[in-house]
Amino acid sequence: MKHFARFVVKKKWLVVIIAAVLVIPAILGIISTRVNYDILTYLPANLESVLGEKYLDKDFHIASTAMVTVKNMKNSDVLKLKSDISKISGVQNVYWIDNLVDLSVPKDMLPKDLRDTFYSKDGTLILVTFSDSTSSESTMNAVSQIKLQLQKDCFIGGLSAVAEDTKALADSEVPIYVLAAVVLVLIVLYLGVESTIVPVLVLAGIGFAILYNFGTNIFMGQISYITQSLATVLQLGVTMDFSIFLIHRYEEERLKQEDKDEAMITALVKTFTSISASALTAIAGFLALCTMSLTLGSDIGIVMAKGVFLGVISTFTILPAFIMIFNKPVEKYKHRTFIPRLKKTARFIVRHHIPILIIFLVLLIPFIYGSTHAEKYYNLIQSLPDNLTSVQGTNRLKSDYNMTATDFILVDEKLPNSQVSQMSDKIKALDSISLVAAYKDYIGGGIPDDFLPDSIKNIFESGGRQLILVNSAYEPATDEQNNQLDKISAIVKAYDSSALITGEAPLTKDLVTIADKDFTNVNIASVIAVFIIIALVFGSVSVPVVLVIVIEAAVTINMGIPYYSGTVLPFIASIVIGTIQLGSTINYAILLTNRFREERRNGHPAKDAMQIAIETCSRSIFSSGLAFFAATIGVSMISGIKLLQSLCLLISRGALISMFTILFVLPALLIIFSKVFEKTSFHWLKSANKSKKEIKECAL
Repeated sequence: MKHFARFVVKKKWLVVIIAAVLVIPAILGIISTRVNYDILTYLPANLESVLGEKYLDKDFHIASTAMVTVKNMKNSDVLKLKSDISKISGVQNVYWIDNLVDLSVPKDMLPKDLRDTFYSKDGTLILVTFSDSTSSESTMNAVSQIKLQLQKDCFIGGLSAVAEDTKALADSEVPIYVLAAVVLVLIVLYLGVESTIVPVLVLAGIGFAILYNFGTNIFMGQISYITQSLATVLQLGVTMDFSIFLIHRYEEERLKQEDKDEAMITALVKTFTSISASALTAIAGFLALCTMSLTLGSDIGIVMAKGVFLGVISTFTILPAFIMIFNKPVEKYKHRTFIPRLKKTARFIVRHHIPILIIFLVLLIPFIYGSTHAEKYYNLIQSLPDNLTSVQGTNRLKSDYNMTATDFILVDEKLPNSQVSQMSDKIKALDSISLVAAYKDYIGGGIPDDFLPDSIKNIFESGGRQLILVNSAYEPATDEQNNQLDKISAIVKAYDSSALITGEAPLTKDLVTIADKDFTNVNIASVIAVFIIIALVFGSVSVPVVLVIVIEAAVTINMGIPYYSGTVLPFIASIVIGTIQLGSTINYAILLTNRFREERRNGHPAKDAMQIAIETCSRSIFSSGLAFFAATIGVSMISGIKLLQSLCLLISRGALISMFTILFVLPALLIIFSKVFEKTSFHWLKSANKSKKEIKECAL
C-alpha cells in the first residue's frame, strides 16, 4: 500500500488528468442508460401475473393501458377527442362506446354491463392502449401528449399515466435533491474540517466517482427511478466517510511530520484498513439486496455497491491528488473546527460505560416491539401527491365507475360458452365486483356475433385465449382485494387450470408475498456477509458479533420509531433500510474498534485505549454521521414522492442513531469484552511487526 500511496502523491497531476479523461465515457454512458418508472416490472418473470402481462402485451396489445374520463361533453366532442388521441404516436388503439354500438342507440337501451363500463352519471370513459410497455419512452411521451388534449374536468388514469407522472415529478426533483445534499454536506464538512478549501475538494473527488458510477450503469441497460433518485445522495453520504477518515488522519499526521507528502502517504497507509473494511462491509450490505426475488433489489444493490467501490478508488487517488495540488490554499485558508473531539465526553463514557449500556438495553425493548408492528403499504399510487393528473384520474375511475382495480383473466379460447357464463356469474356474485365483461357474455346477452366488429373481437380473443375483464371496488394490496383474488382464482382454475389472472391487483398481491420473503432473506444475507468481512479484517470471531449487534440495535430503534409516530412505511423501506444502515454505518464502528485495537497494541489498558479512541475518532464519526444525515435529509424534506420521502427519512435518521449508538454504547461493549477479544482473535494485542515485549515496553 505504501508504494501505491507514494505513486499517487508523487504523480498527482497524472492521476487528475486520467480522472478527467474518464469523465467523457461516463457522460456518454449516463445518456445511454434508460430509467424505469414501473416497479411492478421488477417482479420475477415466472409468476402467473407476470406471464399474464406478457400475453396481454403480445396477443392483445393491452398490457399498457390508460383510461380517460370526461365530464359534461357532447358525443361529437368525445368523438373528436378520441380521434385526436388516436393520432398520437405510441397510441395503439382508442376504444369508446361507438366501437360497440351505434351512437343513435339511447344510453338507457344499452346492456347494463356496457352502460356501467362506459358511462357515469354525467361523464363517459375512453380506453386507450399503447403500442409499447407501461413505462417505455414512447408510452410516456404518448401520455404526455394526451394530457395536452384534455380539457377541464378531463383526467387520465391507470398505471401508464401514473408512470408518466412519476417520471415528470422525479426528473424535476433530482437536481434539487443533489443541490440540497451538496450545500448541506459542505456545511457539515466546513464544521468538521480545518481547511476551508478541503470540503470543495472532497465533493469534487466524490463527484468524479458519482459520474463514473452512473456512466457504468450502461451495462445494466436500465435503472429504476428509485435508484436514480437515491444513488447520488446515498453515494455521497456513504463514501463521504472515507474522505473524512482520510482527511482527519492527514491533519493528525501533519502535526507529527514536516513533509506534507510523507504525511499524506502515512495517512493513506494508516487509513487503508479502516476504509477498505468499511467499504467492503458497505458493498456486502448493498450486494445482499441482490438476494431479493424482486429484482429492484439487484438494481439498487449493484448500483450502490459499484458506487462504494468507485468512491474508495476516488478517496485513495483523486482526493489526495487534489489536496497535494492545492496544498498552498489548503494550508493557507484555515479556520477552527466546530465539531469537537469530545475529550470530556470520552472520559464520561468510559467511566460510566456499564450504566450507559444498561440504560440503552432497557430503552431498546419498546423499539423491538415497534419494529415488528409498524404498518406498511404496497399500493404505489399512495406514494404520489394527490394533485397529480394520474392520481385524480385514477380516483375518478373509483368514484364514478366503481373501477378501483381491473383484473384481466385469460382462459382457453375453446372453453364452452356455457362454462364461461357460469364462471362469470360466480365471479359476479362475489362481494364488491362491479363488472365482469367477456366477449361471449355479449353474444349471450343478445348482441349477434356478426354485429361486433373484428376490432372488438380481437380485444377479447387472440392467441388461443379469451379475455375476461373484472372490475373490483377493493383497493389493490388490501387484505380484502387479496382475499377476493384468491376466490376468483379458485373459480377460474376450476374451469381452466391453465388460466392466468393479471392486472395491477394480482401483480401487487404477488409483490406483497415476495416482499415478506425478501425481508428475511436480505437481512440474513447482509448480516452474514458483514460478519464474515469484519471477522477477516480483525482476525476475530467475537469482534464481528459485537459490531453487528450494535448496528442491528440501531436499526431496530430506527424501524421502531414509525410504530409510535403512527407512520405507515412503503414496503420497500422495511426490506432495504436495515441493509443500507448496516452496510453504511458500521464503518463508524470499524473505525472506533480499529483505533481501540491500535491503542491496545500500543500498551494502553482497555479503558485508557477506549478514551483515546473516542477522542481521536469522535470528530470523524460525528462528521461522517452528520454528512450522511445531511446528504439524505434534503430528499425527505423536498420530495413529493412519499416513497422517497420515507426512505430518505429512515436513512438520515438511521445515520444519527448509529452515530450515537457507536459513540456511547459500543465503547462499553469493547471494554467489557476486551479479554474475550484477546482470546478469540488472531494477534489482537500485537501486529505482525510488534512483539509482546515491545508492547510492554510501550506501556512503560
